Amino acid sequence: MRSKNIKLLEVGSELGAGTRGSSLGPAALRYADVAKGRRKLNRYAYEWVDDINENLRFASKMEFALNLDHITKMLPRICDKVANTLSDGFFPLILTGDHSNAAGAISGVKKHIGDKRLGVVWIDAHADLHSPYTTPSGNVHGMPLAMLLGEDNLENQSNDPDEETIALWNEAKLVGGADISPKLKTNDLVFIDIRDLERQEWDLIDEKGIEFYTPKEIKQYGIETVAKETLDYLKDCDYIYVSFDVDSLDPSVSKGTGTPYPDGLQLHEAKTLLYHLMKHPKTIALEVTEINPLLDENNKMARAVLEILEEVL
Repeated sequence: MRSKNIKLLEVGSELGAGTRGSSLGPAALRYADVAKGRRKLNRYAYEWVDDINENLRFASKMEFALNLDHITKMLPRICDKVANTLSDGFFPLILTGDHSNAAGAISGVKKHIGDKRLGVVWIDAHADLHSPYTTPSGNVHGMPLAMLLGEDNLENQSNDPDEETIALWNEAKLVGGADISPKLKTNDLVFIDIRDLERQEWDLIDEKGIEFYTPKEIKQYGIETVAKETLDYLKDCDYIYVSFDVDSLDPSVSKGTGTPYPDGLQLHEAKTLLYHLMKHPKTIALEVTEINPLLDENNKMARAVLEILEEVL
């Protein structure tokens, strides 16, 4: 990572989250850096994407894709910022509020690389493969990978979204342009540490043969082996995007995220995993998401994530 020309991109949007507060996550991470006195993160060039979180004052009328009307305005902003950052020769370290923002960030990478093949490593307790047709909550932070894959999962449909929701959903799938959509193929995706999924997501993973590692497999093989096997699995990809949702960490590390779930990664495992992924020459961007200091104590989650990043930056 030391050879990469890093630029921090802060995306405070929390439009897709079910719990408020993740918009403060990027700032909490930078504050933890300053408080530690090392200025590891704050030494890098820095830009932000203006959010439209003020729209959260009003209840969303879109039952099966909450705030999607605003999210479809937010995602192109993120897409363009990431694409421009890459075009300027920087490595984007993307700090985001909720995980729905990944649909914009990965679209930006794809916009930059064009027809080159993109692999994605999704480190998360959740698969984020829902669509408005399958979601049990309506929260769009559970849908970014379905957007990127162009996947409705109609075989497992349980909801009947209205016409406006469907139109906006189809618009979200095309962020960055129809010529680069879908942005991702199922055989270029690896899940690491998934453990809190609904039946519709597991069925889709089984149907498409998507590669994944559960906590049981991580313990069985060891995190270093998981990292090496992941990179080998994606060896035919031209570039790799790494998305690190902090709820992949075990709640014993910190509960400062909206959807903590037991049996996650320990701190040393996260460090080892990201170290191997980040030193790979094909890795083109790193995203860190879902830190929520309002659900935390003494900024513990941000401090833990900073400790991880200090190992790989």
